[in-house]
Amino acid sequence: MASSVRRCVAAAVALLSYGAAAQTYTSCNPLSSTCPADTALGMEIDVDFTQGEVNSFTASGTPTYGSDGATFTVRQKGDAPQLTSVFYIMFGRVEFSLKAAPGAGIVSSFVLQSDDLDELDWEWLGSDAPEVQSNYFGKGITSSYNRGQFHQMANNQDDFHTYVLDWTSDRTVWEVDGTAVRTLEASEAEDNQYPQTPMQVKFGVWAGGDPSNPPGTIDWARGPTDYSQGPFSMSVRSLKVTDYSTGSSYSYGDNSGSWQSIRSDDGRINGNEGGAGTLTTTAVASGSTSTSTANVPAGIGGSSSSGSNSGSSSLPEGWVMTSEGKIVPAGAASSHRIYPAIFIVTLFATLFSCRIFLP
Repeated sequence: MASSVRRCVAAAVALLSYGAAAQTYTSCNPLSSTCPADTALGMEIDVDFTQGEVNSFTASGTPTYGSDGATFTVRQKGDAPQLTSVFYIMFGRVEFSLKAAPGAGIVSSFVLQSDDLDELDWEWLGSDAPEVQSNYFGKGITSSYNRGQFHQMANNQDDFHTYVLDWTSDRTVWEVDGTAVRTLEASEAEDNQYPQTPMQVKFGVWAGGDPSNPPGTIDWARGPTDYSQGPFSMSVRSLKVTDYSTGSSYSYGDNSGSWQSIRSDDGRINGNEGGAGTLTTTAVASGSTSTSTANVPAGIGGSSSSGSNSGSSSLPEGWVMTSEGKIVPAGAASSHRIYPAIFIVTLFATLFSCRIFLP
């Protein structure tokens, strides 16, 4: 038990030390190193952040919790609150309810990112309430910015909207309120640039328009940011994550960064793809515009004094994930989830029969 607690604390401390950064960073890149295996989600979770924080996500900065769910606020230079999952998915579906932050140069971000810096993005600029951006990167290559697109939508700062990233080995779909705004076919991506390795889930807010940022980043974020007009807050009310693969962990079989090289421990890559259901789309939008001339940063930006990393983590031995996204001891998960009343009655009956409570 003591060793499990120590491992849990060590993993949490490592993750909490990551913070947010102006450039994407990975603590161990499998393209050039032999790295620890990534903890697999291997299932589906449905998180209600209005009920408070869950320990399957670690925080940098200080997200708060209330009726709007998890709220991320920029008040001053250097603020970049963020949540990062302790688990990875190997293809999957992510659905979330989000209200974007207002403010010139303020960027709300929702990112899937892997250890070798494959990436799928949603981004909302505080200066443009009726617009959302989609983007992708492969293997950390950010020398070309011809992959982002702008999508028109209803005001994303006044109310919550439902967003979906549905990611498979063949294609990725970005969806807003039931409308598919973009589909990226793997065959359309540049060579070895289609995201295809195990991803963490990350979301938060940062000031791309901070005057200390590069001019290209400030221009893209439509800054500069005037902190006296804040605070600027983004909220995520709920989050559903389905892993299309199964198993307890994912590892890289070689340095190619291809999905065929990924190995699953105690499971199978794409083992849950058939049971994931069909992506329900009520409409398809058109008129997206490429961001080919914009200096769009990869990852979730923020203060250059700390690092926003992609890195491996592991659940303590004997602990499991519940469908609500909570990490608990294996016995507690099964008894609480299925038979709470029976468990309690049986426990006290057993103790009584053994005369534990009698002198």
